[in-house]
Amino acid sequence: MSRFRFLTAGESHGKGLTVIIEGLPAGLRLTEEHIAGDLRRRQGGYGRSQRMQIEEDRAEILSGVRHGATMGSPIALLLQNRDWANWQDVMNIAAPAGEKIPALTQPRPGHADLAGVTKYGLTDIRPVLERSSARETAARVAAGAVARRFAEELGIEIHSHTAAIGGRWANAEWPVDWELVEKSPVRCADSGAEKAMMAVIDEAASSGDSVGGVFEVIATGVPVGLGSHVHWDRRLDGRIAQVMMSINSVKAVEIGAGFRIADCWGSQAQDTIERADRPPYQWGHVTNHAGGIEGGISNSEPIVVRAAVKPVPTLRRPLPSIDLSTGQPTEAHVERSDTCVVPAAGVIGEAMMAIVLAEAILEKFGGDNLEETQRNYQSYLASIKRLG
Repeated sequence: MSRFRFLTAGESHGKGLTVIIEGLPAGLRLTEEHIAGDLRRRQGGYGRSQRMQIEEDRAEILSGVRHGATMGSPIALLLQNRDWANWQDVMNIAAPAGEKIPALTQPRPGHADLAGVTKYGLTDIRPVLERSSARETAARVAAGAVARRFAEELGIEIHSHTAAIGGRWANAEWPVDWELVEKSPVRCADSGAEKAMMAVIDEAASSGDSVGGVFEVIATGVPVGLGSHVHWDRRLDGRIAQVMMSINSVKAVEIGAGFRIADCWGSQAQDTIERADRPPYQWGHVTNHAGGIEGGISNSEPIVVRAAVKPVPTLRRPLPSIDLSTGQPTEAHVERSDTCVVPAAGVIGEAMMAIVLAEAILEKFGGDNLEETQRNYQSYLASIKRLG
């Protein structure tokens, strides 16, 4: 059975990030330009740090593609870290020949620092800091761009927008104007909310603080039948929630109406089924409180996911901590960081959605080459038509 999976490696200030992707069928058109656009979008967003001005993320395809098409073999990608030039002594693979690099011993509240050094028996937070950094998500966005390219062949589109920053909420009407979203510095289609979001980011930056918010990911064109109700780990909503929670600083996820549904009566919370001409389906739902997933299975409606992003925990005005070498009170280590990552987090959310959907598509339709996958998909849609 075909299975989409990927693995990333690399540190924030190391030589670069690598990605290995396995399971894509042969014959999928894929170039480095297909990946470049999403990497550029991840680097943007009001409130990003100077690191984004240093890096110019580009994924080089090392294997798995020939003459612009996948070969069915594993795909390897490489993203160089341009900032490596400034960190060669600190992050050198070889042991230092001269004076030892001083250890970082002031863990930052809200980061993996303290838990990580305790778990791995370390006395320096640098190894934990480097891998737990959100820099790794550049590799995930590259993998997600490849998965998106595959999902597009089945007519699936994935977008995201910023729903809130610092308590300033957008009035997002459906359908969302995605062109306006991509033109916005905070990836918000509501111009009034955009100004308020930028103002609160400026306020946080001026005081050495940070600010969080909420992003929303919407996938359209998803066929009914992805995922399954028969085992807990095959439920599509559970899988989506898990990958969204894996994004740095995400602390809560809701699908569809999410937490709001808890305040409704049962008669208000369900999505009534109606007869409708929505090829290939002859039925639809009056509402979409379920966010496109019922019983762990996609139901043909748009999949709608929101994620809450906490304020970045690395602050220019550091919080109290302890020095691991002395046990005495101190201030937390300060590493170069963003003021707000919500706009970029939405792009990462798109990538993770694409990865889950690619995996679910291959589970359902299989195929060693793209034409086989598409034949299986079209045969399935024809069977759905007969149900009407």
